[in-house]
Amino acid sequence: MKVSYDLIRKSIAASLLISLGNYALLKLGSPIGPIIFAFGLLGVCYMGLNLFTGKCGFMFQDKINKLDLLIMLIVNLLAGYVFGFIYSIADAEIYQSALTKVSTWGFSLAFFIKSLLCGIIMYIAVYMYKKNTNLGIIYGIPLFIFCGFQHCIANIITMGVARTFDISIILCILGNFLGSLFMWYLTRDIVIDTKKKKK
Repeated sequence: MKVSYDLIRKSIAASLLISLGNYALLKLGSPIGPIIFAFGLLGVCYMGLNLFTGKCGFMFQDKINKLDLLIMLIVNLLAGYVFGFIYSIADAEIYQSALTKVSTWGFSLAFFIKSLLCGIIMYIAVYMYKKNTNLGIIYGIPLFIFCGFQHCIANIITMGVARTFDISIILCILGNFLGSLFMWYLTRDIVIDTKKKKK
């Protein structure tokens, strides 16, 4: 099995951009932080980077290799945690903020549902970007943050800042994945019809 260097490189870059947005969120809080966080996903989309939560809902329609998707996830998680840890060294102020945030998470049905809802929003945001509008990202990212929905890559970054680990990340990954696929499933005829019209 040969792993593409570009796949790894673009996955690390995606984690870096999301980590910068998450840094702003921890540093500034509401209402500014959630708005600035959108910078991360905008950068990921414009630069064509590999973010698991932005790709998983498109695995069927874009024919994304399942192994590549798994590698994206692993690299996003590892790189995200490392970037978060580095930020905690650079800025002690956000360490406590991150620790407090992680302490509110739990392995529960409510947490899973919040992860599902985040996955739905992520799918819509990226889908709208693919249709040449940034509005899904500009409004969608603050929406999921203000509502307290859970994003697995942002969460692992926060864990890195807090220098801890929480098993809730498993629920978050699963929820983001299933939420994105669920939204794709509900709208797949619309996606197919749109592609047919272009042809």
